[in-house]
Amino acid sequence: MKASVMTIAVLLPLAACAPQAELVKMRGEMNDLRAEVRKEVRDTQTRVPDISGIQKRVDQLEDTVRKGSEGSSDVNQRLADQGARFDQLVTDLQILQGKVEENNFRLKELSQKLDDKTYKVAELAARVDQLENRLKSQSSGTTAAPAADAKPVPKGPSPSEAYQQAKADFDKGSFDLAIAGFENYLALFPDASQADAAQYWLGECWYSKKEYGKAIDAFEKVLKNHPKSEKAPGARLKIGYSYLNEKNAFRAKEVLNRVIKEHPGTREAELAKEKLAKMPK
Repeated sequence: MKASVMTIAVLLPLAACAPQAELVKMRGEMNDLRAEVRKEVRDTQTRVPDISGIQKRVDQLEDTVRKGSEGSSDVNQRLADQGARFDQLVTDLQILQGKVEENNFRLKELSQKLDDKTYKVAELAARVDQLENRLKSQSSGTTAAPAADAKPVPKGPSPSEAYQQAKADFDKGSFDLAIAGFENYLALFPDASQADAAQYWLGECWYSKKEYGKAIDAFEKVLKNHPKSEKAPGARLKIGYSYLNEKNAFRAKEVLNRVIKEHPGTREAELAKEKLAKMPK
């Protein structure tokens, strides 16, 4: 009996060391990921202001063209030169937009990896706590009850896996499964990087099922909880569509006009204008 206790006393510290070391490693990787995310954010922010600079140059060129057309004898040559410069600026804008979109995509990937690392660290930390508790119990020869503040070991898919499965169900038209998946994702990972997207697709599920009242509630949560999200314009547009499907033209017009006012220059604003143009005055 004593030999068995001694064996356990020797093995348990070894068992605790393995997840402890892995936990330290995972935390180091998380810090590296956070640093990479911060770098991507800084890189994106340094590129975005260039758009306003290019726009200023476009305005200056248009002003030059206007003045040249008023008082210059070689207006055709000036227009040709300015046109070539304008074409180059358009190309610069397109290249810049591509870089911004590439950076945004990269940021999303990094954020999802950070979600999964955070989940894994929580899992390892809980395992370490359990092993240390068992070690204390065996050392004292008693069966200790779990600590009141002991964290349960997380079970189930990682945040990215849970999101991808729910989205796959939506893409297949399995809306009930997708609803369950997105609701589970939001319950388990409310602060994850794709919480705004999960909430938006939950609204799309209800919209596809023609349950417009529930769709409105889901889309409004996107606007309330994630007002700066890239999903916000789409959520507001779908609220307008939902009111229209409920035969509430007054509320539909009100919301669609807000899309145009609050999200100018977006595809959603153009769709809102098109929908309003087709509605009875």
